[in-house]
Amino acid sequence: MRHRIAPRTGTAFTLDKGQTLTVIDPSGEQVADLLAFKRADVHEVISSGRTLDYASRIYLTTGDKLYSNRSNVLLEIIADDVGRHDFLLTPCSKDTFRIIYGDTDPHRGCFGNLAIALAPYGVTEDMIPVAFNCFMNVPVDGTTGELRVDPPLSKAGDRVVFRAEADLVIGLTACSALQSNNGSFKPIDYQID
Repeated sequence: MRHRIAPRTGTAFTLDKGQTLTVIDPSGEQVADLLAFKRADVHEVISSGRTLDYASRIYLTTGDKLYSNRSNVLLEIIADDVGRHDFLLTPCSKDTFRIIYGDTDPHRGCFGNLAIALAPYGVTEDMIPVAFNCFMNVPVDGTTGELRVDPPLSKAGDRVVFRAEADLVIGLTACSALQSNNGSFKPIDYQID
């Protein structure tokens, strides 16, 4: 069954070991922030640092594993239509919009949406790490290290599929940052099999 996350919102749900999670960009050029926590102990959480260290690169795709802060595999990417996702930048937040965009009445962003959705599972704000940002396109200058946020490469219907390697709690958003989504807010679909 396919579920829809409305623009600028988020959700949380459980994923059993062996199940697959398909994250779908139904309209194109829309980012989805993905978090994974070990269900038995939500202090074990997806780790950008561990994952990128073990992969020895910053762009992950089919066949790559997403590790926890305790060096256990939580998810494996088993299919990927796009091949460009970000695992460097933190979920957008009120502070993102205040500091980067100068908003005086900022939206709560993906961070706020994830905090609300994950609270029933015992996850607090301080436990929210860097997300795996599905479809986010962040080129890095190899000489200066400068980051840029470019429009996602995803087209309508593109997907990335993850297999759970443990019983997990998942947080997932339809990203709230204009720059990340080429200037508009669109939904994200997902399916569990």
